[in-house]
Amino acid sequence: MTDALIAKAVALLRAGQLVVLPTETVYGLGADALNPVAVARIFALKGRPAEHPLIVHLPPDEPLENWAAAVPPPARALARAFWPGPLTMILARGARVPRAVTGGQDTVALRVPDHPLALALLRAFGSGIAAPSANRFGHISPTTAAHVRDEFGAAVPLILDGGPCRVGIESTIVDLSRGAPVVLRPGAIGAADIARVIGSTATADGATAAGSAPRVSGLLARHYAPRTPAELVVGAVLPGRLAELAALGQTVGVLALGRSVGENGIALADDPAAYGQGLYAALRALDRRGFSRLLIEAPPRDESWRAVNDRLQRAVA
Repeated sequence: MTDALIAKAVALLRAGQLVVLPTETVYGLGADALNPVAVARIFALKGRPAEHPLIVHLPPDEPLENWAAAVPPPARALARAFWPGPLTMILARGARVPRAVTGGQDTVALRVPDHPLALALLRAFGSGIAAPSANRFGHISPTTAAHVRDEFGAAVPLILDGGPCRVGIESTIVDLSRGAPVVLRPGAIGAADIARVIGSTATADGATAAGSAPRVSGLLARHYAPRTPAELVVGAVLPGRLAELAALGQTVGVLALGRSVGENGIALADDPAAYGQGLYAALRALDRRGFSRLLIEAPPRDESWRAVNDRLQRAVA
């Protein structure tokens, strides 16, 4: 059955249609990265602005030179260390890469995902698949096939169901297109992990990420967001804020950190990897329940929680 589904997915992609594929991070809405008409279908279905670049997912043995005009030694070292895996590299755009994929920029975002079904599809397709998260633009990313169906219904010809995503938050993005490597979006692979491979790296501040660096996915002030208004609250303040909102007649859902919660809440583990894996599913579950407001207990601010905190800050912006 899997072989038949992969063959169907490849046929759809070659015909310029969209296919949803699972990755270790989130589910992706995929199209042939070399087909501008197919890529345009991604933007139309998501409601995504055309200047927002897409990530191209590559087969494991695909030469980077097929997609990038220049491949510096740090890029090769990172690919050896972390691919397949949740790391996206920004490189100078190769001449054949459509500008529709790059948001009109001279850089391209590339990665090799670490999911057996995605890798089987990429090997069978034999080329790059442009695939942002399979959700409406700005909404919570999907980490199960059911989440994708909730977003798009029958609008996508094929959803490959690979089970819950193992990582659950989007890939780390590192810019290697202009000298010193800079992490533009945090993820499961941290700046220290990257530095151990290539000697050094830097983490972009908000101004760098939004200004002089290439535009990349997921850096809008508000992103990964539930439709229910949400706010981050430190644990010590949470009971008082709940009481305050209840006195105003609001119904409140709670996303708690390693503590027991009542019927209106969901508790996630006090561990950054486990929390990240469950975050989007928990936000979606709370969002469906029709609360007036969501309160999210703020995680610690240390480096191991950087990626989670980045997503939460954007979710409540």
